[in-house]
Amino acid sequence: MSQWDGKSKGTVLGYKIFVFLIQKAGIKSAYFLLCFVASYYYIFLKKSNRAIFYYFKERQHYSYLKSKKMVFKSYYTLGQTIIDKISISAGMRNKFTYEFDGIEVLKNLLAEKKGGILISAHVGNFEIAEHFLGDIDLDFRINLVTTDLEHSAIKNYLESVAQKPSVKFIIIKDDLSHIFEINAALARNELVCLTGDRYFEGTKSLSEKILGKEAHFPAGPFLIASRLKVPVVFVYVMKEPNLHYHLYAREASVKHRDEKGLLKEYIKSVEFILQKYPLQWFNYFDFWGTQKD
Repeated sequence: MSQWDGKSKGTVLGYKIFVFLIQKAGIKSAYFLLCFVASYYYIFLKKSNRAIFYYFKERQHYSYLKSKKMVFKSYYTLGQTIIDKISISAGMRNKFTYEFDGIEVLKNLLAEKKGGILISAHVGNFEIAEHFLGDIDLDFRINLVTTDLEHSAIKNYLESVAQKPSVKFIIIKDDLSHIFEINAALARNELVCLTGDRYFEGTKSLSEKILGKEAHFPAGPFLIASRLKVPVVFVYVMKEPNLHYHLYAREASVKHRDEKGLLKEYIKSVEFILQKYPLQWFNYFDFWGTQKD
């Protein structure tokens, strides 16, 4: 089963070293140090190595040697997006350039004054979206629906060095009170963002093919988005060379209470992104449920 355990890698000390380098020597110096960190991950993280190698070899159909090479490049690219997020959050947004593809979708969404649901995935660097959208003066507020499993010392540290974010977090709770918070945010013409590609054991899931093989997806985002009568947009912020980012926004066709249909459309959008940016698939676990411990 393709559930995620809610844990991310890294230590507070490691992040402090990168923040020091970014502040004192610049972003590219942090990229240089990242070569060594990515090498460590490539050598020692056997379980995540197997998972991401499977993605490249079996789902992207690369050769054995190319897949091995892409595993290292995947870690390095993920590290770059983390460094970029820290840099942008710490006030270095002017070091980056931005490109908008489908921004009129978000402008129209806000003009309708119904609020809207954004569905993204663990590809690219969606966490910089608030800084990204701020560049075009959209009057918006993003509410990020998440679990509290990733609340950690690392997150606390990053919050201490970053500028105060405008993103509000809606924590998923067993008593379903987060549903009321989502409705309240939409009533205020705010945007509610969910990710549709990771689920936790014990929660409801939906099964569908992605990249040619069946996998499990969290049912919650698609149930919510197909039942609330508001626009739904798939949004991704993808890293490109030379400190450049590209935002993609595509409005979904939503039929009421058709969560399965919405999931299929979501998968098509994710596959489109992965065709253009195969390195930026950042699910380092047994997504397709093919491995045995």
